[in-house]
Amino acid sequence: QVQLVESGGGLVQAGGSLRLSCAASGIAFRILVMGWYRQAPGKQRELVARIASGGSTNYADSVKGRFTISRDNGKNTVLLQMNGLKPEDTAVYYCDAVTVVGRDYWGQGTQVTVSS
Repeated sequence: QVQLVESGGGLVQAGGSLRLSCAASGIAFRILVMGWYRQAPGKQRELVARIASGGSTNYADSVKGRFTISRDNGKNTVLLQMNGLKPEDTAVYYCDAVTVVGRDYWGQGTQVTVSS
């Protein structure tokens, strides 16, 4: 059974930090890319950051310099360190894993709320 289990969301004041964690299990093929997306109420889901198995990364412009994504390939885990959080970062954050055969898996989402 494929599972992407997220943790680390919560409520934090503006300027604070949170660290999101996602652990993937039950995936038969090698995971090529892992990433984080977010969806705020009334908005479309958007990419926050992603990291390839070789270590290359992509970030949304809105989080560059504040968020850092990292990955443990051996454990199929991905972390998102979020510093300098802003109220506009409030959203449900979803973990994503894409395998070498093109299958795409999603976590259940974790709520991040930043108060002003």
